[in-house]
Amino acid sequence: MEKLMYTLWKSDAQSAGAFKADLLGAVSRDLLQRGARKLRVSVDDDAVAPAAALRQINSIPPVNAVVSLWVDSVQYRRPCEEVLRSSSARLAGYLVTESEAIVNTKHPVRDGERVTGMMQIVFLTRPPRLRYEHWLDLWLDGHTPVGVETQSNFGYRQNVVVRRLTYGAPPCDGFVEENFPAAAMTSPHAFYEAAGYEATY
Repeated sequence: MEKLMYTLWKSDAQSAGAFKADLLGAVSRDLLQRGARKLRVSVDDDAVAPAAALRQINSIPPVNAVVSLWVDSVQYRRPCEEVLRSSSARLAGYLVTESEAIVNTKHPVRDGERVTGMMQIVFLTRPPRLRYEHWLDLWLDGHTPVGVETQSNFGYRQNVVVRRLTYGAPPCDGFVEENFPAAAMTSPHAFYEAAGYEATY
């Protein structure tokens, strides 16, 4: 089974609420009917509005959603891409390998439920000055243990990009998916799991 990640942009004419409802409703149903074995839908909505100051914008306009789906083979992705294209103004697709540095056992949910708190998705691009192997080592074996140790994550996934799947997809070498408690949206101490150390922050 292979994991595919698609970044999506809504049309200017569509509201954020309508875009979210479409993704969680008809789009999800169609993807599952057309070969997706599993889905993860991450969408920018009012529930995470308090975390706006934490957002790092990588494109203009900013990405509105990231849809992850698992298929038996990347060769069978076309029907799913048709669904995503018909429901968004623009998309970019990537084949990735996923590794879970922190498995979410603290706030597990049933299929179709929202995970508590917020999920931060970080887009990574290798600096040209670094060899690919060196960059990968710095990210996976250097930075990740620090993030796990210092942040309040209860879910942490690393996605190494194998290749781009759609024409014109921006260069990207990796995605990090991090689940944080709701308090982390507005409190640096909650974000860095530093409650009780306010005077030293």
